[in-house]
Amino acid sequence: MSTETLTTAAMPSQARTNWVAYKTILRREIIRILRIWTQTLLPPAITMTLYFVIFGSLIGGRIGEMDGHSYMDFIAPGIIMMSVITNAYGNVVSSFFSAKYQRHIEEILIAPVSNWVVLAGYISGGLFRGLAVGAIVTVVALFFSDIHIAHPFITITTVLLTALLFSIGGLINAIFARSFDDVSIVPTFILTPLTYLGGVFYSVSLLPELWQNVSLANPILYMVNAFRYGFLGSSDISLGIAYSVMLAFSIGFGALALYLLNSGRGLKS
Repeated sequence: MSTETLTTAAMPSQARTNWVAYKTILRREIIRILRIWTQTLLPPAITMTLYFVIFGSLIGGRIGEMDGHSYMDFIAPGIIMMSVITNAYGNVVSSFFSAKYQRHIEEILIAPVSNWVVLAGYISGGLFRGLAVGAIVTVVALFFSDIHIAHPFITITTVLLTALLFSIGGLINAIFARSFDDVSIVPTFILTPLTYLGGVFYSVSLLPELWQNVSLANPILYMVNAFRYGFLGSSDISLGIAYSVMLAFSIGFGALALYLLNSGRGLKS
């Protein structure tokens, strides 16, 4: 008998059930991501390569330096973070809504499993895809820039908190969505504009004071700048404030998602 089997057998009944359920959801999410890798992993790598070619190689040479770094090095962390955000969010919203649409989410809801386990399973799937795509884009970035990680702890914690936050956001979107059109509304009209205006391609210090203040209302700005600090050691935003924003949104979104699962809103017809 394996060590894992012995450990599982020694767990209380409910804890064992929750653990098996969590592993099952996560395993299904990982298999789903890897099985359709041409849709989940390859397109982001190609898209981000085009960003590096167009914005970095073609336009960057004319812009010159940004905050003391070459423009290519400056935008690389932002592009990596953008890929993590869109893929962590997109994985959960598509997977959870598909479960609703195909009505096999009902099997999970009636199972003797805590809702926080369901939440953790889908979020972990979003984390896996977001971090996997982020790693792929980082490798791509090395062919175009000379970036290195100046502060590993800040880099890792920032990308984990960001992927966590947008995985939860994707689940909330999926809960409220009633059609596939509803799934695309938030990424198209909210997430994409906030990402492009979050300092990915520019330093907010270049903006007029009014627009600098407006930019401070964009939570993605804090994530991009904290991640950029992890790579380059420079940021337009205080790290303390950036971590406070990420933690506050993660806790708030997590509490809302758990409340929605517990209440059954948007899940039970």
